[in-house]
Amino acid sequence: MENYSRRGFLSNVGEGMLVAGIGSTLAAELGISTALANEETETLTFGSMEPLVDLMHQTPVEKLQPILVEKLHRGVGLKTLVAAGALANARSFGGQDYIGFHTMMALMPAWRIAKELPKREQPLPILKVLYRNTARIQAAGSGQRLHPVEPAKITDKRHAGQRLFKEMSTADMQSTERTFAAIAQGNRADTFNALQHIVQDAPDVHRVTLAWRAWEVMQLTGYEHAHTLLRQSVRYCVEKEQDRLKRKKPEPALRKLTPRLLDEYKLLGRKIGSRKAESAWIEQLAQTFFAATREQAAEAAAAALAEGFSPEDIGEAMSLAGNLLVLHDPGRLEKWASDEKPKDSVHGASVGVHASDAANAWRNISRVTNHRNQVCSLIVGAWHTAGQTGYTTDAPFAFDVAAIESRKLDAAGLMAELNAAVQSKDQAKAMAVVKSWETAGHPSKPIFDCLRSYAVSEDGALHAEKYFRTVVEEFPTTREEFRWRHLIGLARVSASEYGWPAPGRDQARELLRV
Repeated sequence: MENYSRRGFLSNVGEGMLVAGIGSTLAAELGISTALANEETETLTFGSMEPLVDLMHQTPVEKLQPILVEKLHRGVGLKTLVAAGALANARSFGGQDYIGFHTMMALMPAWRIAKELPKREQPLPILKVLYRNTARIQAAGSGQRLHPVEPAKITDKRHAGQRLFKEMSTADMQSTERTFAAIAQGNRADTFNALQHIVQDAPDVHRVTLAWRAWEVMQLTGYEHAHTLLRQSVRYCVEKEQDRLKRKKPEPALRKLTPRLLDEYKLLGRKIGSRKAESAWIEQLAQTFFAATREQAAEAAAAALAEGFSPEDIGEAMSLAGNLLVLHDPGRLEKWASDEKPKDSVHGASVGVHASDAANAWRNISRVTNHRNQVCSLIVGAWHTAGQTGYTTDAPFAFDVAAIESRKLDAAGLMAELNAAVQSKDQAKAMAVVKSWETAGHPSKPIFDCLRSYAVSEDGALHAEKYFRTVVEEFPTTREEFRWRHLIGLARVSASEYGWPAPGRDQARELLRV
């Protein structure tokens, strides 16, 4: 017998009694089917991980961190805590809750950040995200979106991606879920490749980043949970298609554009190239991805692939274009300001942070998928990055490097200036200090160490962990003459997000005595 939580058991009983009480005909008219009462309300469980997953659901959030720290003292690893958090998140939200899927996307970056910290501090970024996770689970009612699903019968899986896309475009959640469950019975790489057909359809930052982070976190959960984690993206995509049809919006432009470019440039029959680009070419392509229309950017990516340029170089240009959006962001306008994201801020859901995180996800997906998806990820990623200059200024955000360099500060003096700039929320000064540090020839590690501390301590409006990891990953894969632009952007965002401590931060520090 499966291990049901108390809340799950009561939910099953309650829904079953409701259908029994009102009758199956009226239940169907109200959208409550017998399948919902019997199948959908069965609890999805996770074997030996279930007690810890259930703990993430049931524990009052103010009591969560003491329990988790005690488990660490008893030998439970950080890896296990992150895995349980990911499974609890998936079961609770199924890719259909804004704060929920942002928290899912932050779990693996928090794990990566933890590994870069001194041992005593390693739990901090993980406790931060797990606190957010349980707080949101409980704020949303501690319900469960994911339940066991019966796989459809598919005899031929050679065109699994096309079949999944066809199902998704009907906006039928149950049918699409059953199709994906059947696909997921096969090889996990094939499953991820099939998923890309719907991820690439109408991209937004959450659509692509959720898919990538779900794939990445399997390193911690184990690949036996691939279906649970990846079906979040399926549900996200179907929900978006349902909304499109409800609003009577036209079909996504990429449904025609991507096939046309694949055919026109004969990309599916052409070997992936390895031609290395000159820096001037990278700069020009980055400007195209930054300033051109989305269709022009997609075509530029397709042409570059046809000319044999390396996917890494095309991806590098995409990443630099995302960074240009950070550097050209005028800051949040008054009409969009909030307590957590005031006027002139650039952290959280800003155009540049979103574009950079998305470009990073497209690049990572292109590295682990098949030929078709490697090509399509770069084309769609270029399309997704472009067309956003309506949210930026013509000139980049100004900062005065000369004012910093005129003071002839050594490394310690510059580091003190950087901390002071971040803590006074002075974006321009933080950017100028990092540029001065680069000019002086100092290594990048102390800057990363400094800015990492703010990615851990500050809330960041759901984006601190992801964007920090984006910059960490993009810096070494960007050529030397361009890579410091990423750190300058991170300094700006760090100064913007300072002053809103992460919920649970002080309690975690006290428990860990750091």
